[in-house]
Amino acid sequence: MDFQLDFEQRSIQEATQKMVSRDIQPVLDAHDADQPLPKAAMHSIFEKCAQIGLLGARIPESSGGTEMSALTMGLMYEQLPPAIGLAVIAHEGTGARLYNSSSAEQRERILPGIIEGRTIACTGVSEPGVGSDPRSVKTRAVEDGDEWVIDGRKTWITNASVCDLMNVTCSVGRDDKGLSSMMRVVVEREKSPFTANEIPMLGLRQGHNCEVLFENCRVPKANALGEAGDAAKVLTLTWLANRPIFGLFAVHLAQKALDAALLYAKDRSQFGRAIQGFQLVQELLADISEAVTTSRLLCYYALNCIDNGDRANHVSAMAKRHAVAACQRAVSMAMEVHGAMGLTREMGIEQLYRDVRMLTVPDGTHQILTLIEGRELTGVPAYRA
Repeated sequence: MDFQLDFEQRSIQEATQKMVSRDIQPVLDAHDADQPLPKAAMHSIFEKCAQIGLLGARIPESSGGTEMSALTMGLMYEQLPPAIGLAVIAHEGTGARLYNSSSAEQRERILPGIIEGRTIACTGVSEPGVGSDPRSVKTRAVEDGDEWVIDGRKTWITNASVCDLMNVTCSVGRDDKGLSSMMRVVVEREKSPFTANEIPMLGLRQGHNCEVLFENCRVPKANALGEAGDAAKVLTLTWLANRPIFGLFAVHLAQKALDAALLYAKDRSQFGRAIQGFQLVQELLADISEAVTTSRLLCYYALNCIDNGDRANHVSAMAKRHAVAACQRAVSMAMEVHGAMGLTREMGIEQLYRDVRMLTVPDGTHQILTLIEGRELTGVPAYRA
């Protein structure tokens, strides 16, 4: 067992860091930190991510992707500012879902634009009143000749306001338990218009978190994916890797908070000496460092389990649950190291605090992840009979 990254893995991290510094951070800095980036800016960022292979990470090389290991993906995503990381994983994950449930004709028609960053993609599952239980979706798809007609609402959809296509999970009927028989349909916005509005959020404000309305949205039958009823399995395949990667987004923020706290503790003096020499300040710094290290290692381990072909449901849920909770506490402790200055916008810690809080919900809340772990440990699901 080796806990050290090898030369190639360190090189991947460094290359991604350089790309962020050169091509992404200047775009973020050039725009209002409290407003979603314009579509042109998102296109420029996606094109840069495409150049390092990130947009086709889970798509085989035979279909134009880069077929990365889950751990390699995690090493790269950890370097991205989380507002951008969320946008990229929503886009890249949509491409992976399309690959896993599309025909050869659909892959040839749809995937190149996603992999190259020309087409911005997203996935529409969550709805008002439907979050962790996708089989309760109410958005309907009804056959009408050679089209599907979609009506309903989606919410908390990353990229929806700037997307060119959305992979929409719809209900095409109910089973004997009243649960939806789910189907996915690719909605190409130019051909099948829908309405998307930004939702003002606590953090990650340069990203796009939206509510979507479909009203008589007519989509060619050729855009239906897979078989009715197989949507849950396809969603789960991507959630397994997404969860530890979301944990690494939290690690990214906590690492920045640790770096800022160490610098401030060195420069700030009280009672005639730097506060880094005070025992309780050192305790805060030690606890922050511990949260960053344990969270990072657990997320890497979960991704490695996926690469090894292990059943990773348990450790994937554990990685996100632990990392987001631990890193949220770590950022809070970094605010304490900064004292009153930690509460100001000037230092940037409050933005880290708002941003890390946003990570508690996507791809499984803390409570849902706990229940997934419990199910994997006991074999008994606590949330559905």
